[in-house]
Amino acid sequence: MAEMIFDGWSGLARTLIVGMLAYVLLVFFLRVSGKRTLSKLNAFDLIVTVALGSTLATVLLSRDISLTNGLVAFALLIGLQLIVTWSSVRLRWVRKLLTGEPTLLLYRGEFVAQALHQARVTRDEVRSAVRSSGILALDDVEAVVLETDGSMSVVRRSSYTGPSSLEDVQRYSGRGTG
Repeated sequence: MAEMIFDGWSGLARTLIVGMLAYVLLVFFLRVSGKRTLSKLNAFDLIVTVALGSTLATVLLSRDISLTNGLVAFALLIGLQLIVTWSSVRLRWVRKLLTGEPTLLLYRGEFVAQALHQARVTRDEVRSAVRSSGILALDDVEAVVLETDGSMSVVRRSSYTGPSSLEDVQRYSGRGTG
């Protein structure tokens, strides 16, 4: 029973030393990998983040895993993320596979019922996003878009007739926002 509470100074010293080194090296790897690794999380980014956390915990707490093995695991995960994000920037099909597409939830004051249902988003959540944007009337909203990171973007109506920010949004059929 006492061993569950304290099993010696060597285990404690290992956890402190390996923990500090692993933390510093993980921060270094994340800084080298760029801002994309730490951006708003889509599903792929979340998986990589959880895997990095799990690897850090394993390196810290398992005497069977050396710091070197942990660093190789960190480098592998971050390297794979760099390869996949590099591919997703250059290949649309990879981007769509990993992050999905933004979805139109409200268009010109009208809810898109099928999109709400498929995205499992309520009308109340959409109205809340509109209110958070400082807009009172739904008729003043051109669109509410569920972004690939799970956030909602609210676009005000505008008389502008140039290229629209909605062109890559699933179920958007209009051209311009006028």
